[in-house]
Amino acid sequence: MDFRAVQDLETVMELQQLSSEEFAKNIGVSRMTLNNWLTGKHEIREAHLAAFYEYAYKSGIKLNKIKEQLYREDVVSASEVLLFHGAKTEIVGELGIDCSKKNNDFGKGFYCGENLEQSVMFVSNFPNSSLYMMKFNKAGLKCRTFGVTRDWMLMIAYYRNRLGDFANTGIVKELIDQNTGIDYIIAPIADNRMFEIIDSFIDGEITDVQCKHCLSAINLGNQYVFVSQASLNQIEILERCYLAQKEKKAYLNSRQEIYEMNRDKVKVARKQYRGQGDYIEDILV
Repeated sequence: MDFRAVQDLETVMELQQLSSEEFAKNIGVSRMTLNNWLTGKHEIREAHLAAFYEYAYKSGIKLNKIKEQLYREDVVSASEVLLFHGAKTEIVGELGIDCSKKNNDFGKGFYCGENLEQSVMFVSNFPNSSLYMMKFNKAGLKCRTFGVTRDWMLMIAYYRNRLGDFANTGIVKELIDQNTGIDYIIAPIADNRMFEIIDSFIDGEITDVQCKHCLSAINLGNQYVFVSQASLNQIEILERCYLAQKEKKAYLNSRQEIYEMNRDKVKVARKQYRGQGDYIEDILV
């Protein structure tokens, strides 16, 4: 799926109330070149795409946020939800489950987020990354929902191959078996900082209560994990969106600020709930 660059060009021109000649000059091309793009006579090269989207973002026009708001207004059914997927490059072919890694949060699946910012943050370090906006219809599908709970922590640790000998215990096997027949999962997003905290729980350094409150302090929002073909069939890709370099940098800076704030919250939670709850060996042995 290509970017809707021509539509975006027209949007920015209209918002800035510029003539085609003025606008062409601002993005570093001739008026004839711009007109060839707008009429579909010529395709826009990658370098020109980058220049245009950088210009739009630097001009204060947040195209992707505008699109998000408009798509949210179009989601009127209770069975539909707007989701976001950050891709390192682009999605090629049909949506699939097997193309993902086994050691993701819930194993193989197609992962999306409820939050645009979080979806972009996870791919902002990749030079050719892009953002997909999607509409998912959950009607008739089976869902399993997790909060920041002990079960969620154990599931993440299992699929991330962090449980070691604990992976074969009855409690863990029962948790995994409950995924049989499920079409999609809704669960909190886990990042590298969360993995470190879960590792501390698995290594017996903190209790489940400490771990839960430390993870709640981070709170990255929820992700949807599609684990059946039936669920993938009910996803509609609305648009592939371009990510300007300055836009990605802004999200990375935001992520760093959030990380620094959460780091202090985690320290406080770890201290405040010290001694409360059970250690991993008390739960699984």
